Amino acid sequence: MSANLSVRVSQFLAIPVLLLACAFAALAQNVPNHAQVVLKGTVTYAQNKTFIDVPFDVPAGVHRLTLDIRYTDHEKQTVLDTGVFDPYRFRGNSGSNKSHFTIGETDATPSFLPGAIPAGKWHLNLGVSNIRPEVISSYEVDIFFDRPIDDQAFTDRALNGNQGWYRGDLHMHTAHSDGSCPNQSGQLVPCPVFVTAQAAAKRGLDFIAISDHNSISQADALRELQPYFDRLLFIPAREITTFAGHANLFGTIRFLDYRVGTADVPDVNVLARKARDLGGLLSISHPDAPGGEICRGCRWEPKPAVDMHLIPAVEVINGGDGEGFFPGLQFWETQLAQGYRPTAIGGSDNHRPDEPPQKPGSVGSPTTVVHATELSMPAILDGIRAGHVFIDLYGSTDRLLEMNASDSQGKAGMGDSLSAAADEDVKLSIHVEHCLSDRVQVLLDGQKPLALDQPILMGPDLTVTTTWKSDGKRHWVLAEVQDLTGALYLLGNPVYINY
Repeated sequence: MSANLSVRVSQFLAIPVLLLACAFAALAQNVPNHAQVVLKGTVTYAQNKTFIDVPFDVPAGVHRLTLDIRYTDHEKQTVLDTGVFDPYRFRGNSGSNKSHFTIGETDATPSFLPGAIPAGKWHLNLGVSNIRPEVISSYEVDIFFDRPIDDQAFTDRALNGNQGWYRGDLHMHTAHSDGSCPNQSGQLVPCPVFVTAQAAAKRGLDFIAISDHNSISQADALRELQPYFDRLLFIPAREITTFAGHANLFGTIRFLDYRVGTADVPDVNVLARKARDLGGLLSISHPDAPGGEICRGCRWEPKPAVDMHLIPAVEVINGGDGEGFFPGLQFWETQLAQGYRPTAIGGSDNHRPDEPPQKPGSVGSPTTVVHATELSMPAILDGIRAGHVFIDLYGSTDRLLEMNASDSQGKAGMGDSLSAAADEDVKLSIHVEHCLSDRVQVLLDGQKPLALDQPILMGPDLTVTTTWKSDGKRHWVLAEVQDLTGALYLLGNPVYINY
C-alpha cells in the first residue's frame, strides 16, 4: 500500500373420493428449472363448512415447494382456508390470509413449518369457510418445486421499481451467531433479527444482509419480517467462516459446506465453485484484518491461494472493532494490479445494533451504495457484480459519488471498461453531492493523483473534471472523497482502462 493510502485508511411459509374426482383436476407441466403441478376445481354451496382434501405428488429430491392460490367470487364473500399436510405430518394452515407461500428445508412463510420435504402424497386442505347458495367458485393452485427465486430471496417482487442508487449494509450479525443487544433489564443477550432490521430501517437503509457465521437459520425470521419491512430489502447471506479467512455469501439460502480442509471441501477454490453453482455471490471479508488469537481466522490467507476469477467482490472497508475501520485496500489493489476486477464493497460487521449511528461498525457504517435497475435481490447483486458501487464510510443518507470516463470511442462509469489508444485524451468527470468543503482525489492505479480543476468542493452538488492522456496500456482509475485532514469518506470503484 502506498504511504498515501495508509494515511487515508488510518483516519477513518374430507370429502369422499368420488366427490374429489368431480371437484378438481390435476395436471403436470414442465417449466424452466423446476417442475410445476396445477390443481384446479370448483366449490359449491353443498360443500360449505366442509374440508376439501386435494392430494398432489411431490417427487424425490425436492427441497422446497411454493404455492400460489387463486379462487373466484371474493366479492360475494367466498372464503377458502388453506392447510398443508405432508405424507407424515401437518405443515401449517394460514386460514384465508395468504395466497402465496413457500415451505422449505430451512425456512417457510409464517403459518407453515420448515423442514425436510419428503417425497410422496401431500395434501392441500381447503376449508370452505363461507360460500353463498348461488355461487360456484373456481380455484386454481400452482405448485412449484425448487423455484430458484425462493432460494435466492425473501420476496419475488421489487420493493422499488425505479432505477437509482440504493444504500445498504452487507455484513451484520444477530442471535443466529454472535450478535448481541441489551434485554429489558439491560443485560447483553443474543439479539433478535428484528432489532437489527429495525435499526437498519431507522438508519434509512434500502437493503441489508444478515450474514451470521456459517448459519442459514436466520432465513426463517427474515422471511417472516420481509412483508413488514416493505421498504427494506433483505438479501440472504451468511459469513463463511474458515480457519484461514472469512467470506460473505449473498443470494442463496441453500446449505453450503463451510468445512474447508475436509474431504468434501478440500480448499477454498472448491468452496468458491460450489458457491457459484448455487448462484451466490462470494465476497472476501476483511482480508487484511488481524489474524491469530486476536481475530481467529479473520485474516484472508487460504492455502492454496484462491482463484480470484471466482471472487466477484472484496470487502474493502469493514466496520472493524468500533474504534476504527479494518481496511482491505492493500489486498484489493493487489488484485486490481494483477488484472482482476473484484468489486469493492463495505460492511459494518455489526454485532451490536444499539451502537450509536456513524460510529465505525454501527449499523450502516460503512454503507455500500449500489446503482441498480430496481430494489430487488437480483438487481442489487447484479449492480455489485458490475462494480456500480461506491462506499460511504460513515453511512450518510445523501452523499453521492459518481465517475465517468469518456474518449472518442465511448463512455464508461464505475466498474465499466473503456478502450483508449495511446495518446488518446480520456476525460474524467466526477459528480459529488453533499460533501461541502471536502476534497476530491482521483488516483491512477491507486498511486498517482491526477490534477483536478476543482479538488476542494465549494458547493453541495458539483462536477469536477480532468483529462488524462492514455498510454494505451492497462490502468484503473478511481475517485474518492476525503475531508481536509485526509480521512476517507467516500470510495468509488474504478473505471478500467484497456482491461
